[in-house]
Amino acid sequence: AKFRQSGKKIIAYDVEWTEKEYYLASVAEKVIINPVGRMEINGLSSQQTFFADALEKYGVGVQVVKVGSFKGAVEPYTRQDLSVQNRQQLQTLLDTIWSNYSSTVAKSRNLTLQQVQTISNTQGILEATTAKKAGFVDEVAYLDRVIVLAKELTGEAKNKTNEEVNSDSFSQISLANYASSLDEEEDSSNQIAIVYAEGTIVEGQGDRGQIGGDKLAKELRKLQGKEEVKAVVLRINSPGGSATASEVILREIKRLDAKKPVIISMGDVAASGGYWIAMGGQRIFANNDTITGSIGVFGLLLNIQKIANNNGIDWDTVKTGKLSDISTITRPKNPQELEIYQGAVNQFYDLFIETVAQGRKLSPDKVRTVAQGRVWTGKDAVKIGLVDQIGGLETAVQYAAKTAKLGDDWSIKEYPRSQSWQEELFSNFLQTYLPPLTKNNHPLTQEWQNFQQELLKLPTFNDPHRVYAKLLFNLDFR
Repeated sequence: AKFRQSGKKIIAYDVEWTEKEYYLASVAEKVIINPVGRMEINGLSSQQTFFADALEKYGVGVQVVKVGSFKGAVEPYTRQDLSVQNRQQLQTLLDTIWSNYSSTVAKSRNLTLQQVQTISNTQGILEATTAKKAGFVDEVAYLDRVIVLAKELTGEAKNKTNEEVNSDSFSQISLANYASSLDEEEDSSNQIAIVYAEGTIVEGQGDRGQIGGDKLAKELRKLQGKEEVKAVVLRINSPGGSATASEVILREIKRLDAKKPVIISMGDVAASGGYWIAMGGQRIFANNDTITGSIGVFGLLLNIQKIANNNGIDWDTVKTGKLSDISTITRPKNPQELEIYQGAVNQFYDLFIETVAQGRKLSPDKVRTVAQGRVWTGKDAVKIGLVDQIGGLETAVQYAAKTAKLGDDWSIKEYPRSQSWQEELFSNFLQTYLPPLTKNNHPLTQEWQNFQQELLKLPTFNDPHRVYAKLLFNLDFR
């Protein structure tokens, strides 16, 4: 939107427009769709997978200790459907995001909200000509027409023959090369560090797509001693995870903030442990649709006694005390053990409440009214005091520069470090020769991938106390 306001032109072209893609495309000067293309405008949905019956069938026992009536994280393992509370918060979440989506698209395309909603309710999927007639696209054309249009806009079509104008060759630059050219700008001695916290929070170093508590804490400690770093922006995209690791990270953020300002920028999601670590910053920025809050904790205790017994496997134990084997997964926890785990959950919940109360300058009672594991959009989070301001990463960086009194003399440094050329080469090789399965749009393939992703969450339960501040329900809106 800012780029277009500068007076430069944007052309958006595709064959199949999903709602996510069209959201970006709607702001373009000209939106073009392939004659055999289709466009999705059917609203948002979120589907949760439930494993309770499968776990029971195969003999895997599940015991839960939790705090918070909205803590839907354990529901996939204990229910066959959404609880009333969880359905309520998801409905509110989807309604708010869809309202923002439809109003943005309506404004960009000079449509009314009623027009967008009517199409969503009555048609959902639009063929190319129907999309143009409804005002969602400007033109129905093939890619070669788009190239000619780009040449005309940039003046490359002047003094060219028809054959030259219609050729696929024209001056262009890839996004990667464009970004590299910006990186060549001279660094300032005053740096604003952008630290990326992306993925599930786990104990230790973590793997790709995870936030290792020890690893991120070490990165933050290093920044304390870097004289050239005058301010830090922590960019959070995390559904949370280990409560212990979240607290370890928060401690280092607070120590860092005591030496130089730390500003929080929340992306798609900063919930549970992801929101927990945000409490260490001086100011929190979020997008309108950022999944925020989920102030609640739980413990998920699995055991394999039944499945093992059904397959001829038994155990016998020798121990020095009643609680010596409290961590075993070979049997269910007894009432005494469950009480111990519940005590740990309660302790972490109270710590979470107190942390938010201090970080947001709210009373613990006020925090409890918006806690209970409930999630909020960034827009609603501002209203209830969980977030300071709506704004993206750029806004947070500008605020950090202002807070550190850097004027215009500063540059950005990103952490963790950028990939080396060898890592880039290997990564590009994999992307080129091993196409990801996610490019397959077949419904059965997508559902199987969703199922795999749900199962991959289980290894992230590695907190030493078995206590988690984590968002587990599916946020992949369709």
